[in-house]
Amino acid sequence: MAAFAGRVALAALVLLMSPVARADDKLEVGLVGAISMTHWPLLIGLKKGYYAAEHVSLDLIHAQSSGGVLQQLAAGSIDVTVSAALVEPIYAISKGAPISLVRLEIQLPPYAIEAKAQYKTLEELRGKTIMIDAPTGITKIYVERMLVPHHVEPSSVDYVYAGATGARFSALSSGAIDATILLPPFSISAEEAGFTNLGLVADYAKDLPFTGAAVNTNWAAKNPDVLRHFLDAHNKSVQWFLDPKNRQESIDIMAEASKLNPEVVAKTYDFLRSRPFFEPTGRISKAKMSALIAAIGQLGGFQGSTDVAHYVLPGIAQLGD
Repeated sequence: MAAFAGRVALAALVLLMSPVARADDKLEVGLVGAISMTHWPLLIGLKKGYYAAEHVSLDLIHAQSSGGVLQQLAAGSIDVTVSAALVEPIYAISKGAPISLVRLEIQLPPYAIEAKAQYKTLEELRGKTIMIDAPTGITKIYVERMLVPHHVEPSSVDYVYAGATGARFSALSSGAIDATILLPPFSISAEEAGFTNLGLVADYAKDLPFTGAAVNTNWAAKNPDVLRHFLDAHNKSVQWFLDPKNRQESIDIMAEASKLNPEVVAKTYDFLRSRPFFEPTGRISKAKMSALIAAIGQLGGFQGSTDVAHYVLPGIAQLGD
C-alpha cells in the first residue's frame, strides 16, 4: 500500500511539473476584398505554421473596402488589419480613431493603369471615365501622379469608384469604364484579355508607400505580447516569401487559396519579386510616410498632423529614416 501511495504521489508530482499546453490567442484580422496578392505573406504564415508556432489563431474577416475595414477596426469589431491602404488609417487617426500603424508592408505601389484596347497613351484618357478606389483614396493619388506629367489635369477626367481591385477589374471587363488602376494578378489578367497597360505606378511614385498593418489601440494596450507574437510571425512570413528558393511553393500557396490560374499567379510572383515592393523588416520609413502625408494634404480637406510618430504605435512600431 505504501509503495502504491508513493507511485500515486510521484505521478501527481510529474503532472504538476509538466509544462501546461499554452492556449492560442485569437485575433480578428480584417482584410479588404477577396484573397489577393497583398495577402500573400498572411497566407504563407498560415500554411507554414508561423502564427500557430507563436500560439496565435487568426480569424479572417473580409470587407469590400479599406474604409469598411477601418470602421470595424475603430469600433473594436476587429483587432488588427494587414495590407491596409495607408491613406485610410492616416485619415482615421487624424480624426481621433483609436488606431495606430505597426508595420509597413508594401513600400512601392505595384499598381498599373489598364485601359480599353483603343487607348495607347495616358494622354488619351483626357475626358474619359476612370475608376479608382475613393474620392480621397490612395489610388486617386497614384493615378494623378501618372496623369499630371502627361498633361492630363485631374479635373479633365470623370472618376467613378469601387474599393476592391477585383470590382474595378470587373467594371473594366464589362466595358462600363475606360480605364482603371489594378493590382496584379488582375492587371496581368487584363493585359492577357487585350486591355492596354498604360504604365506602372512604381515608375511615378517611388516615394509613396502603399500598405501597412494597423491595430485598434485599445486592444493593443491590453494585448501587447499577443501583438508582438503576431508581428514576429508575420515578419517570418514576409522573409519566407522573399526567399527565391521558395518561389514554387509560394505560387502553390496563393493558387490554392485564391483559386486563380497558377500561370497567372506565377507571373504575379515574378512581378512582385522584380522590384523591392515588400518591405522586408516591417520598419516604417519616416521619409516615405512624410511624402505620403504631404500627398494626402494635396487632395484637400486633410488637417491631420504631419508628424509621422503621431500615426504609429509607440513601443511596437519600428521607425526608420
